[in-house]
Amino acid sequence: MPHSPEDKKKALARVRRIRGQAEALERALEAGADCAPVLQQLAAIRGAVNGLMSEILESHIREELAAPRSADALAHDITTLVRSYLK
Repeated sequence: MPHSPEDKKKALARVRRIRGQAEALERALEAGADCAPVLQQLAAIRGAVNGLMSEILESHIREELAAPRSADALAHDITTLVRSYLK
């Protein structure tokens, strides 16, 4: 979770953009849009969500996993974390 007010503001702005993209996708589906624009919108949403997840994951790794520990324990914790979010 972004902890600084600026990072939190940026994350919330990204979520709002993603919501707007999802709403546009919903409108396109309701209107019976062609497949190509729908697929393009889906790809844009996926990219936006992946970008947000990347930022939050990086923040989590920097803040939560920065505590002193052995290299093996750190590698295990990071690997477990990344695998859980890439399923």
